[in-house]
Amino acid sequence: MALKNDRYTYRVLWSEEDREYVGLCVELPSLSWLARTPETALKGIRSVVAEVIADMKNTGEKPPQPISGKSYSGKFVVRIPPEVHRKLAIQAAEQGVSLNRLASSKLTQ
Repeated sequence: MALKNDRYTYRVLWSEEDREYVGLCVELPSLSWLARTPETALKGIRSVVAEVIADMKNTGEKPPQPISGKSYSGKFVVRIPPEVHRKLAIQAAEQGVSLNRLASSKLTQ
């Protein structure tokens, strides 16, 4: 079974514990699929997600929105210790940039 217009976020990782590849879906973190190859793990998790979404729709439950379809403002608040705030403010001043610009560049590195 495959989802039409599947836009969910998938990952395939090696599981040392299981000695197999594990397929995961970010939007449905309780689901996984183990397989011997990464391709099979991806195919398996996509099939499980399709079944779960179909079941959710049949029971009137709202499926999660794919992350790729969400809108983001580009703003979020991060709380840091005052000493770190001071250190970053000094770095920003020394570089002649705003604290926002400095933090943004550090986050994208």
